[in-house]
Amino acid sequence: MLNCVRIIAGTYRSRSLQAPAGLSTRPTSDRLRETIFNVLATRIDGAVFLDLYAGSGAVGMEALSRGAAHVTFVEKAPSALTVLRVNLGRLGLNSGFSIQSCGVGAFLRRPQTAPAVFDLVFLDPPYDADQEYSATLGMLGGAAAHLLAPGAQVLAEHRRQDRLADRYGSLQRTRLLQQGDASLSFYAVPGVAPDQPVTPQETVAPPEPVLPQE
Repeated sequence: MLNCVRIIAGTYRSRSLQAPAGLSTRPTSDRLRETIFNVLATRIDGAVFLDLYAGSGAVGMEALSRGAAHVTFVEKAPSALTVLRVNLGRLGLNSGFSIQSCGVGAFLRRPQTAPAVFDLVFLDPPYDADQEYSATLGMLGGAAAHLLAPGAQVLAEHRRQDRLADRYGSLQRTRLLQQGDASLSFYAVPGVAPDQPVTPQETVAPPEPVLPQE
C-alpha cells in the first residue's frame, strides 16, 4: 500500500507524490519537510544536494522544486526506487538529478570518476537501521569528507529519543531542532560560520499547513 506526500513550495508546489509504506523506508512528513526547507531557505537556490536513503525522493524533489541545481538520490530498496522514478515522472523531471541504486556506504566509498561535491546532505535511515547514523556521519566526517563543499551542511533526521553524537570526525553538530517525535541534527565542519547562530537545542512548532492551489 502506498502513502501520499506532497511538494510544499516552489515550482512543483502542491503536486502529490507517492511514498512506499513500511519501515524499510521512512517518509519525512510534510510539516517536518517544510521546517527543513524554512531553515535552508537562504542556501537551497543553486545548491548541489545529496539525498541519502532517498526513499520516495520527496526531500530531494522538494529541493529541486525550490531551486537546487542538482540532486543525487541514493537508495537501494527496489520498491522505493520504483516509487522514486514514478514520482520524478509525475513532476516531468528528466534532468537535474541522478539516481544511485546502491547502499549509502557503497556510494560514499565508491571512487569518484569526476569531482562531485555537495553543498547540502540529508540523511534519514529507516527505523530498523539506526546504526547507519554513526556509519554514515562517520564517513562524511572522515574518509568521504572530500564529497562536502566548503561550508557544506549535513542534516540528519532522527527520532527524538535517539541521541546522536555531537561530533563525527570533522563534523560538529551546530544545531538541534525538535518537532513532535522527530529531531533534526545539523552538522558542519568547524571554522565555517553557519547561516544561523549555533543553538544547542530548539523545539519548533509545526508550520501552518499550506493549502493546495486552486
